[in-house]
Amino acid sequence: MKAQKGVPLYQQIIDDFKNKIMLGELKPNDPLPSQIELSRIYKTSEMTMRKALSILADEGFIYRIRKKGSFIGTNPSVAPDPGSSRLLDKIYFVHQQSKITLLNQSFYLSMFEGIKQICAENGTDFHLLGIDKHFELPNEPESGFIIFDVLHNLSAELLDTLERWEHEKRSLVTIQFYFPHLNLPYIVGDNVTGGFLATQHLLSLGHRKIGVILTGRSYFDINTEFALRLQGYRMALSSFNVEFSPELIFVNDAQEEDTQSGYEGFMHFMSLADPPTAIFAGSDYKALGALYAAQDQKYRVPEDISIIGYDGQPFTAYTLPRLTTVNQNTFKFGAQAAKVIFQLSRGEQHAAESMIAPDLIVRDSTARVKL
Repeated sequence: MKAQKGVPLYQQIIDDFKNKIMLGELKPNDPLPSQIELSRIYKTSEMTMRKALSILADEGFIYRIRKKGSFIGTNPSVAPDPGSSRLLDKIYFVHQQSKITLLNQSFYLSMFEGIKQICAENGTDFHLLGIDKHFELPNEPESGFIIFDVLHNLSAELLDTLERWEHEKRSLVTIQFYFPHLNLPYIVGDNVTGGFLATQHLLSLGHRKIGVILTGRSYFDINTEFALRLQGYRMALSSFNVEFSPELIFVNDAQEEDTQSGYEGFMHFMSLADPPTAIFAGSDYKALGALYAAQDQKYRVPEDISIIGYDGQPFTAYTLPRLTTVNQNTFKFGAQAAKVIFQLSRGEQHAAESMIAPDLIVRDSTARVKL
């Protein structure tokens, strides 16, 4: 691979893969070496390689099969035959009726835009489908289903339905969770990379004591997404040779993401004998709560303490100061889910797992540490 001045290494790796695919050096369904082996080949870190592979998978150049590895996919630049018949009449986003108010959040609205765009390109209708506690899904062979966040009240009836539909090869994909015993494709966010990006940003600004605010019952009982972000945090510390300190982890037991957790986390950290110089909040709502607490306690952000959030909520662009955050790219969640649905319906090769890479959005709430 020839070095490209001014181009990030992960992008150079992506370009190298695409070039080899175009030249026929890498052919559809060719197996790839492991992430560790590729890191050695390209002489880069596992995190850089992880990001490159995530973007390649997102764009359809590679696909992953759980427990088997990664493989070269079909070149997405090759358009489908315009004369091919459309197999799906509609795609449903399945949600719980009792949680309909959550769908007004930007996380879902952005995801819906991604689904809607791919449906429009394929001439297919997109609808929301509310299900009750019995999880009854319509028996429509010419429909595709995207299922998100139904595990809180998972019933045997839903599992029976999904097992039957897997056997029938129905068009179904899940987002942010998967069933280990079912061969169903799923879309997940790369929370490890997100946690790494947030922490690496603060470390690059000279911060060495970085507090983290997470949601869970305890340090040992944390939501999977937050646990993965914490893993990314620890990986970043290790890459900078910074020792991990458990006292810099604040875990709050809350039913949902809110500003109160961030407020309490900030107050906890400032009560320490040696408080952190920066805070990585596990969500934008917690980051906003930390910002409120800083203002109430007369701390200047970012002069006295830096704060970074996670999610990419629209309001982060309008706070004072504007919040630095990690954008989950939920539009891509929806778009990729819909793409996989159509690939299933056409009997095409598809990714068993699609991992959506996040982006760091640097704004005004983070700055170089004061010496």
